[in-house]
Amino acid sequence: MAAPPHALPLREEDADPSPVRQFERWFADAVAAGIREPEATALATAAADGAPSVRMVLLKGLDERGAVFYTNYESRKGRELAANPRGALVLYWDPLGRQIRIEGAVTRVTAEESDAYFDGRPRGSQVGAWASAQSRAIPGRGDLEERVAEIEHRFAGGAVPRPPEWGGYRLEPVSFEFWQHREDRLHDRLLYLPAAAGGWTMERLSP
Repeated sequence: MAAPPHALPLREEDADPSPVRQFERWFADAVAAGIREPEATALATAAADGAPSVRMVLLKGLDERGAVFYTNYESRKGRELAANPRGALVLYWDPLGRQIRIEGAVTRVTAEESDAYFDGRPRGSQVGAWASAQSRAIPGRGDLEERVAEIEHRFAGGAVPRPPEWGGYRLEPVSFEFWQHREDRLHDRLLYLPAAAGGWTMERLSP
């Protein structure tokens, strides 16, 4: 019987040369393990003065172009990315003893990509995107609920378009790190960095 993923060491000869394909392998393991919302990702940003902040977002795609997430452009993270367009992501799957870190520059996805994603969201989430001035102070919960009712009335019987201040970002990776738990804190850490000739290099980091 094959060993469960959490029991497998992370060796260079077993890792895929592409960090994107290695991510896909591990993500598939997380899904197969039944981990709730394996796409839950910690996103770190920093203000223009360097002050950091971090929060959870949902990773909505990762390919050779980068990792995509969606939010309100006027939220705290949106304002910080406008001032300092770099970010770092961390996914952690405790049952598998695995962590993935991704760092890089962040840009907005195209309006067409944001529209396509928004159109596929549940209607309640679409209404919520209009109703919430994300990260801004409000007098109370009742004010938010009134705003939801207003938006539902405005778009009653029709499609809900994407708010102009809401859309996607793509983090374009300059590094990936794959971390596998091992006993005695002697964890496996493989770091992928862009190669000068294209593709990626891989190196092992001390735990």
